[in-house]
Amino acid sequence: MTSQEFKANAITLIDDLKGVCANYGLGNDGNEFKIITQVFLYKFLNDKFAHEIKRLEPSLAKADSWEDALRDTSKKEYELLLMQLGASTARLKPEHFLSTLWAKQNDDNFAAIFDATLLDIAKLNGDIFSVKTNDGQKIVLFDPVTQYVASKRDEFAKAIINKLIPFSFERIFSEKFDFYSTLFEYLIKDYNKDGGGKYAEYYTPHAVSKIMAACLVPNKVKNVTCYDPAAGSGTLLMNLAHAIGEDRCTIYTQDISQKSSSLLRLNLILNNLVHSIPNVIQGNTILEPYHKEDGGTDLRKFDYIVSNPPFKLDFSDFRDQLDTNANRKRFFAGIPKVPGKKKDKMAIYLLFIQHVIHSLSPDGRAAIVVPTGFITAQSGIEKSIRQHLVEKKMLGGVVSMPSNIFATTGTNVSILFIDASNKGKVILLDASNLGEKIKEGKNQKTILRPNEEQRIIDTFNTKKAIDEFSVTVSYEEIKAKNYSFSAGQYFDVKIEHITMTRDQFEKDLHDRITMLKTLFEESRNCEKEVAKQLARLTHD
Repeated sequence: MTSQEFKANAITLIDDLKGVCANYGLGNDGNEFKIITQVFLYKFLNDKFAHEIKRLEPSLAKADSWEDALRDTSKKEYELLLMQLGASTARLKPEHFLSTLWAKQNDDNFAAIFDATLLDIAKLNGDIFSVKTNDGQKIVLFDPVTQYVASKRDEFAKAIINKLIPFSFERIFSEKFDFYSTLFEYLIKDYNKDGGGKYAEYYTPHAVSKIMAACLVPNKVKNVTCYDPAAGSGTLLMNLAHAIGEDRCTIYTQDISQKSSSLLRLNLILNNLVHSIPNVIQGNTILEPYHKEDGGTDLRKFDYIVSNPPFKLDFSDFRDQLDTNANRKRFFAGIPKVPGKKKDKMAIYLLFIQHVIHSLSPDGRAAIVVPTGFITAQSGIEKSIRQHLVEKKMLGGVVSMPSNIFATTGTNVSILFIDASNKGKVILLDASNLGEKIKEGKNQKTILRPNEEQRIIDTFNTKKAIDEFSVTVSYEEIKAKNYSFSAGQYFDVKIEHITMTRDQFEKDLHDRITMLKTLFEESRNCEKEVAKQLARLTHD
């Protein structure tokens, strides 16, 4: 079976699980994502355990039933095998195996057995697989999934188990990032949309994530820290970790959404980054940043930071709490005001940019998605932040993306690259004319072609000036342009000269005057017609 066939089967499994939820009245229910993601994760961990335990003890792979063979081992032998498992593999008891649950599916109170099994796995693996909150509370791996079904819970649990049995991940654990990122995107596509709530979550397009990671990490590095203060489901961080090497970096995150933190945990598990799960924090980054230097109160500094923060948000409940002496250094450019009539339009992203700058190590690099208006604003906090980056000589570059690169928002976006070690030229790149326009539902979306993605990456990393596309400028030149980060303002203005005889000039002038007279006449006629039609309007 090929990778594509495995991927198709995994997608079928996801669709089947959603079908079960729909059949029991949970289709598009707010709790559906909890059931789907947790059941999918249980299946993944069960198969990962089988895969790893067979590698440790080859005789299990040859047995008719590896589960029965494992049950026949002594308690001491079983514990020795568990001790040899890598940290990324969840520890399971024989009663946790999927085959055990399948054998019990006709028992009384099977739903309770199913839920108790998940809770026991979560408890057994709590130290490694739990996400934490700001105040140190653990969000464990599993909740009871049948609690969301009003009736026929045993039948629901039985239906779920029977969907899990035919599929196996065992032969695809060798697959890498591209395989699992596609699978993850399909799994969460119905659950990671802008829900219109107070804390809306946005999915970063894969092309944007890839460009940010490739421009941040052009060369090999190791033993580095990566951070996202508004991590969402972790798309940006997964691309960054893949560019660095999953075993060469440690990830740190914070996000106020419990749903996003759960999705991020799943993403880390799928992408062999289990060692970073204890660094996933659910909480308010701006108000209560969690990650601190060892034993101190100063915020931790990171080697790489990526972020696609919410642009505008109602932060009125917390805004005044930020205005303290303790936050002066972090929010050096100021704290945005809460708009009087539209509280949800507060420019929260300006706080995230300042938080990222403050959290960057002395030689660190960061990439942040910002509204394109940020790069040219003539005053306010926006300009103060740009001025800080120029005066401190810590700007890597800016890439202005095509419009509608995010299907969920019409706001034009740019990627701001911060590079604390860049004391030389800065690259500004205008990619706004690239991409292919397509319709996605009711929204128009721009898709970058693979060669266009690579063109942006190569141009950025080589700091190559290309006519009408990119320009390299000094910090002094940026200062002279009132700290504008827009590439277009630095492109040469070209004047095309045409040699004409006197006769040709007089004819061209005559033609243009004639055309203008015609247009003026049409305009006057149009004006009369509009006035005539307006005069006919009456009130009925």
